[in-house]
Amino acid sequence: MTYDLVVLGGGPGGYVAAIRAAQLGMKVAIVEKESRFGGTCLRVGCIPSKALLESSYKYELALGELSQHGINAEGVSLDLGVMMKRKSNVVQTLSKGIEALLAKNTVVKIKGTGRLAGVGRVHVAGSDGGITELSSQRIILAVGSKSVVLPGIECDGSRVGTSTDALSFPEVPKHLVVIGGGYIGLELGSVWRRLGSRVTVLEYSDRILTGIDNEIASDALALFRKQGLDIQLSVKVLSAKAEGTGCVIHSEGRDSMHCDRVLAATGRKPATSDIGLETIGLSADGRGAIQVDGQYRTAAPGVYAIGDCIPGPMLAHKAEEDGVACVEAMQSGWCHVDYGLVPAVVFTHPEIATVGRTEEQLQADGVAYKKGIFPFRANGRARTINDITGKVKLLADSRSDAVLGVHIIGPAAGDLIGEAAAAMSFGASSEDIARVCHAHPTLPEALKEAALAADGRAIHA
Repeated sequence: MTYDLVVLGGGPGGYVAAIRAAQLGMKVAIVEKESRFGGTCLRVGCIPSKALLESSYKYELALGELSQHGINAEGVSLDLGVMMKRKSNVVQTLSKGIEALLAKNTVVKIKGTGRLAGVGRVHVAGSDGGITELSSQRIILAVGSKSVVLPGIECDGSRVGTSTDALSFPEVPKHLVVIGGGYIGLELGSVWRRLGSRVTVLEYSDRILTGIDNEIASDALALFRKQGLDIQLSVKVLSAKAEGTGCVIHSEGRDSMHCDRVLAATGRKPATSDIGLETIGLSADGRGAIQVDGQYRTAAPGVYAIGDCIPGPMLAHKAEEDGVACVEAMQSGWCHVDYGLVPAVVFTHPEIATVGRTEEQLQADGVAYKKGIFPFRANGRARTINDITGKVKLLADSRSDAVLGVHIIGPAAGDLIGEAAAAMSFGASSEDIARVCHAHPTLPEALKEAALAADGRAIHA
């Protein structure tokens, strides 16, 4: 079975690369070992977690905040089974959509575990034990990533588990301990806190959300603690294991902690350990990442790599950009992705979103900058939806006025960051954003005001 391109992995990077390659006229096959296309993001990551975040937020609103709108909701109760069923339906619908897109673009779908078997060859092990050999001069490795579990944490897939397990607890834990104060830990910790759990977050660092602008992360820490998350910093967890009907956690210099369940949310690493790299003379680095050049070519002839299995942020939208750029480079010999402008979003409430450089990075690099801040409490739309917590922070070069970074904590931050990313990709100055007429009353007006504030002339603050 010979193809112009074989893509190993059906996640956001892989299926997007396959579709774009087919659009460019290639005969494409995509190999996926799971029952559904979409990768970790769709099956057990971004999509199901956001479905639960939305459902749990609505539940919390019904329990209290709706009364501020004059809506008296009595007898509110939780049906966790229905909530989980809705989550699964969202995943299933989107997965079917991907299958339809692949079929529409005549991409051949091959289910099974794919593995490199020498230059230009991929072996696919089917569920029946049979092996299918695929041949192609071009192979894209888009195998994604997997959870990192620290030494001493004994995951049993039930009491002690990763984010995959925390997406489908059969009941609301009385006490959930989250190890790790990053995106995953805070999002899923927020879900279960809203549903009634006592949630303790143990973070090794002296701050949460490493990589996020420190001012925004500090605001988030205070807000999450106010919401009821017990976030403990500078904690070195030595072990965590199931014990009886609960769990026990041992940390350096602290008493042991007992809880109902443990979520190990300590990061992810490339899933490249068993894909046959040695058969083509290729090896990964210490983290498992595969090194590529500017056109995503590995050191092995005809083999490319994208997404979570190469260096860079492990984000679905970054993987999609990799996939498109990779196949377009095959066709034209040129591609470009600006990795300095990959937005990131934490889907807690309030949401947190960022693009570009942080204030700490600018200070470390000796870049002279100016800062504009606008609080959502001064935004008319935020007032009408009763969501006034947070702010927009814009950083611009003090000489050229070019926007260098935008960091948002507040309502719909994940949507608002899109305007900032687009503006920055066109080389916008803070003056450019400030001069754009924004509709009123809308949340994006806060970005306009932050741009004005960078020049000391905000109107509404």
